[in-house]
Amino acid sequence: MFTGIITSIGTIDSAEPQGDLRVKINCDYKPETLATGASVAVNGVCLTVVTKGFLASGKTYFTATVSQETLSRTVPGTWDKGAKVNLEQALKVGDALNGHMVTGHVDGLGTIAAITPAGDSFIMEIEVPENLSRFMAEKGSVTLDGVSLTVNQVRGNRIWVNIIPHTWTATTLSEHKATDRINVEIDTIARYVARLLDK
Repeated sequence: MFTGIITSIGTIDSAEPQGDLRVKINCDYKPETLATGASVAVNGVCLTVVTKGFLASGKTYFTATVSQETLSRTVPGTWDKGAKVNLEQALKVGDALNGHMVTGHVDGLGTIAAITPAGDSFIMEIEVPENLSRFMAEKGSVTLDGVSLTVNQVRGNRIWVNIIPHTWTATTLSEHKATDRINVEIDTIARYVARLLDK
């Protein structure tokens, strides 16, 4: 379980097909905080730490396996060498829930329709898949590339989110432009409410 509060920006150091895809990710985490078998959200995808260590530069790295299912559901290019990725380590008992409950399971890909400055912040307009639009609610939560955000407005299958300066600089959202694809995870509570209503 995660909160959608990004704690580091990592870089894909390598990506090698080994049945699935084995990725090596450089980051600022201390190796002692990355237990083998631990979960790390990478651009909103829950991955398991397989190995870890130090690079010659002094930075830390960890490796993880990206399954074919994950490859099919995430933005193409996410796992390319040199790509920057949002990182968050799994929530521990007693940690503050500063964002919202995030599982690290990508539900679909959104398309950025526009990014507009608003004071010191930015408004991002996202077109979400039709099957996910029913889970979007004004003042509800959504996860974009692993970042917990509040939905300001919903119209049809489009949502608008406000990105404050800290989030803009502390995540990879500032790397995006209109027409880019983005990983979307719907709010966990909305998922279960919809399931109950369907019954």
